[in-house]
Amino acid sequence: MSPALVHALHLLALPAEGAPAVAFDLLSMWHSMGPFARAVAVVLGAMSAYSLGVMGERLVTYARAGSESRRYAEELRTLLPAGRYADAIALARKLHRGHLPRVLGLAIEEHERGVAALRQGGGGELGGLDVVAAMNRAIERSSLRAVADLRRGLGALATIGSTAPFVGLLGTVAGIITAFQAMAATGSGGLGSVSAGIAEALVTTAFGLLVAIPAVMMFNYLTRRVEDMEVDISDSASELVDYFIKEGHGRPPQG
Repeated sequence: MSPALVHALHLLALPAEGAPAVAFDLLSMWHSMGPFARAVAVVLGAMSAYSLGVMGERLVTYARAGSESRRYAEELRTLLPAGRYADAIALARKLHRGHLPRVLGLAIEEHERGVAALRQGGGGELGGLDVVAAMNRAIERSSLRAVADLRRGLGALATIGSTAPFVGLLGTVAGIITAFQAMAATGSGGLGSVSAGIAEALVTTAFGLLVAIPAVMMFNYLTRRVEDMEVDISDSASELVDYFIKEGHGRPPQG
């Protein structure tokens, strides 16, 4: 390799003469960021705080819903055979944070209303399947509301997970443009000045990935939890309807 080429590479690798030393800690990079990059970092910080809040709130909500649903299912094993439907309805209102009490409690309440209507009407034009059909409609309505409540916040979590990398990339592009503009204005060169500007610009991309990765992982996990609870609702509701059909409840009075 010729001495002239070695000398040229040496000059390229060195920072420009008089260029200040650059610190690569986060605080120094924050101070060296432009207004746009700082705004992007603030937006990413807000997205991170919101996503963490949604994660924590949903985890607590699902844990409470699972606990109250298990308790309600255990109590129903005693209340239903004993015919204590009023107690089952009251317990469902008490354990209203659980997904099973919200659905099954309304179904039992609808059953009791239907049976009362059949007794008052003395049969009339009401058929034996009317009460069961009313229960199924009540189950469908309450299931939709319960699942919608369980999914609350997951859409925002998915949005943060999908957009945070692009928000960070926007800050990176703006930072690189600013770095090259500064180099052009000052006429400085060398890998030192270039690497400093690019490192500062890439902070927003790293921050965006740091926000997006946990959000996507938790969205997938929480979505699976909701799907499991949907299966619990469907199975438990079907078992409840089958119980009332097998026991003969909801048939019009004979006479």
